[in-house]
Amino acid sequence: MIFTSNFKIAGRLPQAVAISLGIPRGWRGRRYKALAPPRDLIKIMEPEKFIPLYRAQVLDKLDPMQVIREMGGDNFIMLCFEPPGEFCHRRVVAAWLRKHTGVLIEEFIPSSKRHTEWLSSMASAR
Repeated sequence: MIFTSNFKIAGRLPQAVAISLGIPRGWRGRRYKALAPPRDLIKIMEPEKFIPLYRAQVLDKLDPMQVIREMGGDNFIMLCFEPPGEFCHRRVVAAWLRKHTGVLIEEFIPSSKRHTEWLSSMASAR
């Protein structure tokens, strides 16, 4: 399964992959800088302005299947800073991946039984 989340909720999980330009102090997890918005886009908070620019400057230059392979196949959580429910680029990436691959990417919810079962299966697979 592929999820999105933020550093506070899922940053300590081994499946976490930072897709933001900045990372929390002391971050030791994996990073995938190719999905990080350029510095000039980070300040744009209006989705109708941000999304087309982010697509043109970042997503349109990437191969969605290669992105999935490089981040962990079908077992990773894409992280940035914004809380669930707030506009952020991780949900734009999720929609882009869905459009181009058909893969549904949900927001990780630690209290969801299905999500915790996935985590347990990942832990036992190691």
